Amino acid sequence: MPQGVPTTVPDDGLTTRQRRNRPLLAVHTGDGKGKSTAAFGLALRGWNQGFDIGVFQFVKSAKWRIGEQTVLERLGELHTQTGEGGPVTWHKMGSGWSWSRKGGTDEDHAADAAEGWAEIKRALAEERHDLYVLDEFTYPMKWGWVDVDDVVAALTARTGRQHVVITGRYADPRLVEAADLVTEMAKVKHPMDVGQKGQRGIEW
Repeated sequence: MPQGVPTTVPDDGLTTRQRRNRPLLAVHTGDGKGKSTAAFGLALRGWNQGFDIGVFQFVKSAKWRIGEQTVLERLGELHTQTGEGGPVTWHKMGSGWSWSRKGGTDEDHAADAAEGWAEIKRALAEERHDLYVLDEFTYPMKWGWVDVDDVVAALTARTGRQHVVITGRYADPRLVEAADLVTEMAKVKHPMDVGQKGQRGIEW
């Protein structure tokens, strides 16, 4: 697509503006590093455009603050104080689910994941956010904690202008088929291959 020009123009009855502004379902999958990093980069772009950002972080411990969380929450505070950018809401698994009154544990991930997905569906129905980052959401689907067909049905039926990006390995083919944008990160080399552990500012 040189200079951002589409290779084809479908005969769908939409104007260029309507087609350009359709909400996207994006999936970042594959074995390579960078899936979440790219999704949070997208969130930064969206924030700059005034989007309401909703991050739903699956699998990682609720006690672990990744760097992107600190940055995006600070940007959310900046929006509250100055009106710049957009609001940011961040939810994490277990005790981090802000709508849950009970404390989560590492042993009830499946129940937490189901509860998290139920909250995402409520948010979609209310058109609560402009951009949803469902980080590592492919894993609850792979492990059977969340029904893939239910996810696909809810996401394809969402109303308004709600963008959704899902990250994680092993994206289900049904999700890939439903998505508008799919990127597969392929590992060529990684420092861990030669025994180097993750480091500050790179992995978190």
